[in-house]
Amino acid sequence: MRLFLPRLVVLLGLAPTLVSGQEANLDRKPNLQGIWNSATATPLERPRELKDKPFFTPDEAAQWEREFARRNEEPAPGAARTGTGTYNTAYREWGTRVVKTRRTSIITEPADGRIPALTPAAAEIKRRRLEGLKKFENPEDLGLQDQCLQFLTAGPPMLPYSYNSNYQIVQTDAAVLVHAEMIHDARIIPVDGRPHLPSRMRSWLGDSIGRWEGDTLVVDTTNFNDGGGFYGDAGGNFGWDRNLHVIERFRLFDADTLLYQFEIDNPTAFTQPWKGELTMTRSAEMIYEYACHEANYSLTNMLRGFRAAERKPAGAQRR
Repeated sequence: MRLFLPRLVVLLGLAPTLVSGQEANLDRKPNLQGIWNSATATPLERPRELKDKPFFTPDEAAQWEREFARRNEEPAPGAARTGTGTYNTAYREWGTRVVKTRRTSIITEPADGRIPALTPAAAEIKRRRLEGLKKFENPEDLGLQDQCLQFLTAGPPMLPYSYNSNYQIVQTDAAVLVHAEMIHDARIIPVDGRPHLPSRMRSWLGDSIGRWEGDTLVVDTTNFNDGGGFYGDAGGNFGWDRNLHVIERFRLFDADTLLYQFEIDNPTAFTQPWKGELTMTRSAEMIYEYACHEANYSLTNMLRGFRAAERKPAGAQRR
């Protein structure tokens, strides 16, 4: 991945023109430009009760969508009302439809539609991370999301979440920019045939290079760091290490649908490779500023409060 500020500014400056319907000079390549939304009612992993069913019928898809909407009602029918709570449906954008292929999960391989097991070494890292989250001492003990550094929507792979699952694609003959709304990460992906960066240069999003195979943009990403952590649901990411290799494919499914496919190969993290796909819908909305928690003062205050509590004599009453 290249994050060169001058190029990023130029590409984003051109974006309003390029996504407004004006065709760019793209050397006769498919025009993937626009704002795309990946929110979906399709789960990442296939539910156990559907383990032998990779696709819905049209009627089954409609029934799943109705049940999905009912489960996400706020408040849930019959649920007790409790205090202030956290995010509600005003903040959520779960998606209302399954993916256009009517798959029962985003994961397509293994055949059961489930993410493979972690290797023993990765599972131990995950165990330690989860244990550390019970009593964190430093900001680094928390996930990248809590530190407002990265979210799983940025990828790769780019996985939908319950809100802000939006992307902007800006395309030139030399590069494709993929801008994730959360947490405002942008990948500038060269498509000019250059090789990957040296292996000593690593980052959370890795180094992405692209090529065209017919009407499909293929993006190859390596050079990740060891920041994944393998802490799963506790932090939002499935985890990775420096050996992660991701291949993504972007192709127009129809004029208003983008088919996004990915392959994960990380032999030191997962017991086998895995694949997935989803469809993104073209949006008429804009990408807006993403603010996370302003200046991250809440995390500082939580840690400061915990240190103060530790200094109290044993058995002291809370005030």
